[in-house]
Amino acid sequence: MLSFSKKNILLGVTGGIAAYKAAEIIRLFKKLGADVRVVMTESAKEFITPLTLQAISGNEIHDSLLNTEAEAAMGHIELAKWADIILIAPCTAETISKITHGRADDLMGALILASKADIFIAPAMNMNMWLDGSTQTNYKTLLKRGITFIGPAEGEQACGDIGPGRMEEPDKIITLISSSFNTGPLANKTITVTAGPTREQLDPVRFISNNSSGKMGYSIAEAAIEAGAIVNLISGPVALNANSKINLIKVNSANEMQKSVMDCMKTSDIFIGCAAVSDFKSSDISDTKIKKEDISKIDIQLEKNEDILANVASKYKSAYVVGFAAETSDVVNNAKKKLISKNLDMIVSNDVSDKAIGFDADENEVNIITENESIFLKRDKKIRIAREILNFMSLKIN
Repeated sequence: MLSFSKKNILLGVTGGIAAYKAAEIIRLFKKLGADVRVVMTESAKEFITPLTLQAISGNEIHDSLLNTEAEAAMGHIELAKWADIILIAPCTAETISKITHGRADDLMGALILASKADIFIAPAMNMNMWLDGSTQTNYKTLLKRGITFIGPAEGEQACGDIGPGRMEEPDKIITLISSSFNTGPLANKTITVTAGPTREQLDPVRFISNNSSGKMGYSIAEAAIEAGAIVNLISGPVALNANSKINLIKVNSANEMQKSVMDCMKTSDIFIGCAAVSDFKSSDISDTKIKKEDISKIDIQLEKNEDILANVASKYKSAYVVGFAAETSDVVNNAKKKLISKNLDMIVSNDVSDKAIGFDADENEVNIITENESIFLKRDKKIRIAREILNFMSLKIN
């Protein structure tokens, strides 16, 4: 489970409509064992009251650099030293600009300059403000200084626009911060994940392949990063981007994937085989393009590819090995057979005949199956399904 036990969290709240989410952020941090203190800008108090955040945090709210009583003991310096983590959520374009230019004309700015804590910013603003050249320049400058940005997310905004600028949801903010400190349930674990299809060439132009967008595998890799793991992602050809913290290895064929997997497993604790690996490859790959004018019929001789999942389970017996089963009928029973025949620790099955959760869909619903258990996860976004899968798995290995 995530833990912030004995961590001192300084939450900065600025003036945006997402300020109401600060209450949930405090609640989640406290639930995970953190001590939370809150700094509010004057504009933040127009959106949520200091009394609300004080009641939830159990600590006095800090809102003024010129508080005579607090500053008699150099209060802003003591607060800056107290914090292990500073999170500004929501963070407006104005506050990002102030931090970039080192302005210390309020308590928030002074704390940022005085603190040696790790700083996280969760931006929240209109999409055009976020995409404006000035904001993007400030964003890139702060990244270079080592400040971590969480989001912004894309979606519908309070003004009705749709695009980047929404503050990330509190639970995601917490998990992403957790992963930075290796406090997640998979901290100090190395996971190798496969994703996407493989391609088996017939000639330099043509190939045979399996249906796969790679979305589930990439979601598993992302969730593993959130959970504190070191992640190798071995990916077939897909149109997706991976988190920069992920060690992404791009491959084309099943043979290439097999080699990369075996290399990564030398230092991995967990293997999650989510790729749609081609079962067969051509026995005779043409060196030149096969011209349709030259032949009226073509016979393709196929041979089996290596079974990557079974090979990992056989060779790396100390690793926890998880497979995926894309089925079209008798989903649970077929997956159980695969679990046993390949000697897996766990298997995740889904019904790809349902187009709403099939290939290229953004949602999924799955069965998590072990030797003694079978759990159904109802339809949800693939990233949430991935988090549930890893939470279940972490209980088995920790």
